[in-house]
Amino acid sequence: MTATAGGPGSWSENILEYFLRNNLITTEDGAEIVWYHAANHKAQLNEALKSTAHMIEADVLLPSDGSEYSQPIMAHPPETNSDNTLQEWLTAVIKSNKGIKLDFKSLAAVEPSMMLLENVKRHLKRPVWINADILPGPNGNSRVVDAKPFIDMVTSFFPNVTFSLGWTTGWHPEKVNEGYSWTMVKEMEYICKELKQPVTFPVRAALVRQSYSQLLWLLKKSNRYSLTIWTGKNDNYSIEDLLCIRDHFDKKQVFYDILEPQNHEFKQAIGVKVNL
Repeated sequence: MTATAGGPGSWSENILEYFLRNNLITTEDGAEIVWYHAANHKAQLNEALKSTAHMIEADVLLPSDGSEYSQPIMAHPPETNSDNTLQEWLTAVIKSNKGIKLDFKSLAAVEPSMMLLENVKRHLKRPVWINADILPGPNGNSRVVDAKPFIDMVTSFFPNVTFSLGWTTGWHPEKVNEGYSWTMVKEMEYICKELKQPVTFPVRAALVRQSYSQLLWLLKKSNRYSLTIWTGKNDNYSIEDLLCIRDHFDKKQVFYDILEPQNHEFKQAIGVKVNL
């Protein structure tokens, strides 16, 4: 693969190039990409597949029964059970042309999941993003996924994939929330500078305004890097925060996986058509 994104149909193909090539977006603008978040249960996945979303995000873990024969399932903690296994999820998704992002909360689920992906890879000629929070971030108290074994395990199966590597975070309405510090972004760059794959950094919308300098510095380190802005359900942030991101960063390097109503308001403000 090249030093940046992979060629047409590869898992590391830039998502803007993939969806432009398939006439599903009109310009190289990360704000044009529509996301469906947490498509874990069968009902949500069916809704996602029928929707206008370009990218479907879902969470993978091993079920709580802990047996060694456990199949990876689609659920987000604190849930530990699901009506959907990863195998069933992939069987449904490969019938579509949507890109996928799989989010891992533990190392244990990675190897069995890579084996299932291996079985369907010939049917997945599209962007595949593999995500984990590998470093502690602002107010982060969730457990991180150990970076080296995670990256090594994924790469041993699929050297040609897009990594989504983030920080654990928290957000508290009643206090001043610090942003991503210099230590945090430098630690991330130290891990990612040796990688050949494209890397997107998921960053929390409510923490970005206080972290412009750090995140701009990080993105300038490689043309393989991008940001994916995401939001917690109860986070308090303004459309102005998103518009500031828009002004400061290259629009090809920022994606917006944000919740309603801000998603609609933001896209209206920047003149990107919203298909409901």
